[in-house]
Amino acid sequence: MMKFVLTQTWIGALLLGLAVFPPLGVRASPPGAEAQIRFYFVQITDTHFGERDHLERTRKLVEQINRLPYEIACVVHTGDIFADNIADAGVREAGLGVLRSLKAPLHLLPGNHDILQKDLERTAAVYSRSVGPLLHTVEYHGVVFILAYTEPLALGFGLDGYEPLRELEAALVRSAGKPAILFHHRPAVDDYYEFASSPGWSGPARAALEKLLTAHDVKAVITGHFHRDELHWAGSRPVFAAPPVAGYWGRQAGFRLYEYHNGRLGYRTIYLPE
Repeated sequence: MMKFVLTQTWIGALLLGLAVFPPLGVRASPPGAEAQIRFYFVQITDTHFGERDHLERTRKLVEQINRLPYEIACVVHTGDIFADNIADAGVREAGLGVLRSLKAPLHLLPGNHDILQKDLERTAAVYSRSVGPLLHTVEYHGVVFILAYTEPLALGFGLDGYEPLRELEAALVRSAGKPAILFHHRPAVDDYYEFASSPGWSGPARAALEKLLTAHDVKAVITGHFHRDELHWAGSRPVFAAPPVAGYWGRQAGFRLYEYHNGRLGYRTIYLPE
């Protein structure tokens, strides 16, 4: 009986010692490490206002987002807000008016159908004046959201006064080591369209982006453009491509509800009933 009591005592002392003085190669958890970071945000993409019934589809999605049974940190629109018609004030105000009905804070970035390569300077000026900056950052629960216009980098054209890679690197440096999520429009992967694979970004541009993501604590990349529900990778970073609001190719309108939990992203794709 005495032997059993002594054994229990020695085991307790040993465990206490390991907790206070962990063996070499084992680090004690820092204070507060057990704290859970969990929050929700929403992504919508490719509304293409000014064509078909896309305004009404967006209106119904906004109503559905506003009824979600979660506290939503924000809603991010990942581009192609308009359908090559950003200079049309009527289309612009109608579309933005519907988006302003969202209860959660709204953040937008431009896609290839917002700032037009064939009319670059004019449409970029309209976007900057009427919608917002080409790259900006916001922070939620200690996570930095970087919203970037990357079409010049992806397709290899220039826009005076704006260099996407340099701007993105500066934003990541400013994040000061905090976890980050990159939002942009066109995924830096090959496309698959009409039963054929086609390159999107050039090889050097992809490599430059992946190198930058690897050098910083970027948890994920969130995109639109493909009008499909897909998962890809940029190096070791997951690239989430969400389905659109627009109805081209018979697509059902949808949005993404993301859960950020301790450095990882999960999501649900929620479709508008037809």
